[in-house]
Amino acid sequence: MDDRLKKKKRAEQTVFYVLVYALFVFVTLVSIGPLIWVLISSFKTNAEILTEPFALPGKIDFGPYISVIKSNNFPRYALNSVIISTAATALSLIMYAMGAYVFARFNFPLKNILFTLFVLTMLVPGHTKTQPIFYIIMKLNLYSTRTGITLVYLSGGIAMSLFVMRTAFAAIPKEMTEAAIIDGAGFFRNFWQMHVPLAKNGLATAGILMFLGNWNEYFYASLLSSSAASRTLPYALAFFTETYSYDYTKMFAALTLIILPGIIIYAVSQEQVQISLSSGSVKG
Repeated sequence: MDDRLKKKKRAEQTVFYVLVYALFVFVTLVSIGPLIWVLISSFKTNAEILTEPFALPGKIDFGPYISVIKSNNFPRYALNSVIISTAATALSLIMYAMGAYVFARFNFPLKNILFTLFVLTMLVPGHTKTQPIFYIIMKLNLYSTRTGITLVYLSGGIAMSLFVMRTAFAAIPKEMTEAAIIDGAGFFRNFWQMHVPLAKNGLATAGILMFLGNWNEYFYASLLSSSAASRTLPYALAFFTETYSYDYTKMFAALTLIILPGIIIYAVSQEQVQISLSSGSVKG
């Protein structure tokens, strides 16, 4: 009887694991399948894409990539994306890390209410802030400038950044802070020399998530830009779609060039992000 129960239990576990892995495979294919198809199609000819959409390319040809890079101001758009995303992320880390440190280490009136209000902004759709943001940018004469878009991206990451970095600073033992104060360390020395190195995992996670969000952002890039001088790659993709509306190979090559950097960055740093978020969910 015991053997039958054990066999039945093993059979149920086997079925369960098969279903779980089948679900994982399905979700993975749905998630990365379109990306892989776009990458493969970028090496095909138009005829191959139309006649054999799911077949492998006859040969590997980087000509479409070279053509896209050399035309349509692609290098300028790429430079704009790099400058805007990097500047917004760097400034966000510096400012919001100080705010997260204060929230994690100091007590002051309305502390919890203020932090809750910051976090609740993550629930507010970004499009609802269109009118005030556009009005402010116009009044500051920053329309269609990289500075204007950078400021918008800078303000957009405050809720997520505070949430992640506050958890990282709160995980540092308070005894270390008290010992540093006894040794004569002031606010900035305590923050820069002790807390920032110890919270580097949380800071790196916040920086990676902010950079990816800034790199892929389209709505405000299109709203606040009217010239090539400040146009970013996601917004430029709309123009590539028009230009290559009948040249699918180059359109897929342009799409690959735009999305590939974000995928590479996250693929390289995904373990860091997952460890930081999972440890924060336990300690926070």
